[in-house]
Amino acid sequence: MKQLSRPVRRTVLVVHVAVSVGWLGLTLGLLTLSVTGYASGSLETTVAAYRAMKIFSDWLILPVALIALVSGLVLSFGTPWGLARHRWIVVKFWLTSVTILLTAFSLRPGIDRLAADAVAGSPDTGLSMVSAPSVATATYLFVTAISVLKPWGLTRRGGRLRTAQSAGVRGRARKRPSGVVS
Repeated sequence: MKQLSRPVRRTVLVVHVAVSVGWLGLTLGLLTLSVTGYASGSLETTVAAYRAMKIFSDWLILPVALIALVSGLVLSFGTPWGLARHRWIVVKFWLTSVTILLTAFSLRPGIDRLAADAVAGSPDTGLSMVSAPSVATATYLFVTAISVLKPWGLTRRGGRLRTAQSAGVRGRARKRPSGVVS
C-alpha cells in the first residue's frame, strides 16, 4: 500500500486513538454497569443497569471496535510500521481481532440474555456478566500499554526488511561519485 501523506496519517491516527480510547471507555462503562447490577439490592437499579448495558452493546461496542480495527490496519499498511514488522503490532492486531469476535459472539448475546431476564423480573445476580467486561477492560489496558511502550522489537520479517533496506542504502551510497554531496 502507498504511504499515507502526513495530513492523512495524522487524521487516521487521531481517529484510531479516539475510537480506541472510546472502546476502553465503553468497556469500563459496561464493567461499571455490570458491577452495579450485580451488587445492587434494588430490582429497579439492576434492571436499569442491565438495560443500559444492552444499549451500549447494541449501538456502540461493535461499530467502535470495528473502526478501531480498520483505522489500525490503515495505519499499519499506510506507514513504515507495517502490520508484521514489529511484535507489538502483531500482538495488538490479534488481541483486537479476538476481542471483536468475543464481543460479537459472546459478550453481546450474554448482555442480551441478561437484559431480557432482568426485564422479565428475574435478573441474573451471578458474576458471569462482571467477568466479561473485566477481561475486556484488562485486555484494552494491555493493548494501550503496548501501543505506548512498543516492546519486543522486530519480527523476523521486520528484521529481514530492515536488513534489506540498510543494504539498499549502503549500495546507493557506494555508487555516488566521491566528492558529490546529495
